[in-house]
Amino acid sequence: MCGIAGYLASEKIESNQVLINMISTIKHRGPDSNGIWFDVDTNIGLAHARLSIIDLTVTGHQPMSSPSGKFIMVFNGEIYNHLEIRKNIESLSTTTWRGTSDTETLLHAIEIFGIEKTIQQCVGMFAIALWDKNEQKLTLVRDRMGEKPLYYGWVNSNFVFSSELSAIKQMPKFKNRISRESVALYMSYGSIPEPYSIYEGINKLESGTILTIKNGEINFEIQRYWSVEEITKRENHSLFSGSNQLAVDTLEKLLMESIELQMISDVPIGAFLSGGVDSSAIVALMQSQSNRKIDTFSIGFDRKEYNEAEYAKQVASHIGTNHHETYVTDKEALDIVPQLASIYSEPFSESSQIPTFLVSKIAKQNVTVSLSGDAGDELFGGYSRYRLANNSWNKLTKAPLFLRKGLYQAIDFMPYNFWYFALSPLNGKKNKIGLPINYSDKLLKGLPLLKINDRKEFYHKGFMNHNLDLEHWLPNTKKPLTKFEKNSFDFDDFFLEMMATDIITYLPNNNLTKVDRAAMANSLETRVPFLDHRVVSFALSLPIECKIQNGIDKWVLRQVLYKHVPKSLIERPKMGFAVPLADWLRGPLKDWGETLLNYKKIEEDGFFDAKFISEKWQEHQSGKRNWQNQLWDVMVFQSWLDEQKK
Repeated sequence: MCGIAGYLASEKIESNQVLINMISTIKHRGPDSNGIWFDVDTNIGLAHARLSIIDLTVTGHQPMSSPSGKFIMVFNGEIYNHLEIRKNIESLSTTTWRGTSDTETLLHAIEIFGIEKTIQQCVGMFAIALWDKNEQKLTLVRDRMGEKPLYYGWVNSNFVFSSELSAIKQMPKFKNRISRESVALYMSYGSIPEPYSIYEGINKLESGTILTIKNGEINFEIQRYWSVEEITKRENHSLFSGSNQLAVDTLEKLLMESIELQMISDVPIGAFLSGGVDSSAIVALMQSQSNRKIDTFSIGFDRKEYNEAEYAKQVASHIGTNHHETYVTDKEALDIVPQLASIYSEPFSESSQIPTFLVSKIAKQNVTVSLSGDAGDELFGGYSRYRLANNSWNKLTKAPLFLRKGLYQAIDFMPYNFWYFALSPLNGKKNKIGLPINYSDKLLKGLPLLKINDRKEFYHKGFMNHNLDLEHWLPNTKKPLTKFEKNSFDFDDFFLEMMATDIITYLPNNNLTKVDRAAMANSLETRVPFLDHRVVSFALSLPIECKIQNGIDKWVLRQVLYKHVPKSLIERPKMGFAVPLADWLRGPLKDWGETLLNYKKIEEDGFFDAKFISEKWQEHQSGKRNWQNQLWDVMVFQSWLDEQKK
């Protein structure tokens, strides 16, 4: 795992210093060594920060040239099947290898097969920048599922790219403006979805695509070599028709193969373990293939309703891992908050970023690589919101639209205090993990959904969106369409439609971004076995009955897990990797929040409606409303904005 950066400039650049400046900002991604390469005649420069995982010697140093010298490459990621690709190369020609790195394997393969055919052979995660000396062409490639980040775009007339935005900002005369449209996207989703970034002129390379730009040209080409959308649509029209047992056996085989490949490493390797279905399945299959106890890591909180550490410990004990458990206080977690603006190079407010950073920090003390159970929810139907959305939609559409609109107007007409007192007798009730439910707040937040008559819009606005009244938070700012809104899935089943939506939107833009930045801030490589593209394709081919059966989510994955871990250790309400954000904003984060949300400061910065935000802050402090997500979004943005002014 590494960091990459570079440029293809139209003007003379002080290459040595600029590249050093760029790569120094992302040295946390690769603290073991740095490398730069540039050609002053063509104004091309490549930089690399290395976290040594495979081939720890100098023969794995980057930037690296191909055998003929035609190509120069910087590469971030891992090609898990690179030894298989080497054998393929050796069968075609006599080859002399300098070392054992997957970077060298890639370069040999590219010379023989070309970039696209090489990538099609790869099983892995990657962000690649390749310079072709002969054709004077720069090629950028991002992995199929978007595990590794890659930004690109223009600073003045210079084409730039990097793993993180902080490196791009080191280009001379960087003055790219903050995109107000991207701020609107961020306030809707807590992240800025690909292909957008927080800056005008800078984009994220989309998952599964290849970008090519020639020296001296201002236009670039982007082609797609792998499409989750197309595979989802294809598999939906030819769903897996085998028995349930065959589905379980096939999934177990694919996961075993994926994990076996992802356990290849020249440095210590372990796994995150929360005690839930996804991480427990990964750990159980890892341990079944290891002749030593694998290291597993979990963190616990003093608050029982947010603590899964005791469950992780029980699962680890049964599987037989070398388990590392650390309990953190609210103060230790809150100490991370001021660092978030620098950890995430653009605004990002998924609050589980805090425990993810902490568990990564703990893991790094013992290992350099950690496997995670991310993507299990999206692939196998694990989010409770899927059932909630489906049940709500089915009930809602029993009433005609005109009646629902009338009900909306009637409820909306009454002031909030009316509903607060009317529903207060219910407010003592708690949810499945013991947190109190504010029914009046839930009623008014969900009220606009009564007016929706489209299932896709219902899920998008009700279950993916932080803000149904964005125009009040961000006056005079229009939100651009996302990939989800542009795409139309032709699904008979609402569950499959929601999962497909999350795979192409929530997974890469929220979950994978969160894990990558939190882990790499600690110089820890994370690997996601569920995202082996063969596992993904199989999961997308499964009918809903294999995923959600008799009200049980992730049914097929649970059957794999129960071969190794008893049900009694797993069956419990899902917590998620949450933090007590609402309480923190009323308590230990209150002073920090009031500084960031200061009326005058908000007005001077000019992005948000200061009066509206002040009202929402007071409502949240009163306990009558819960604006934790929306206020956290604003606070994280303002903190990030302050960081940019330094």
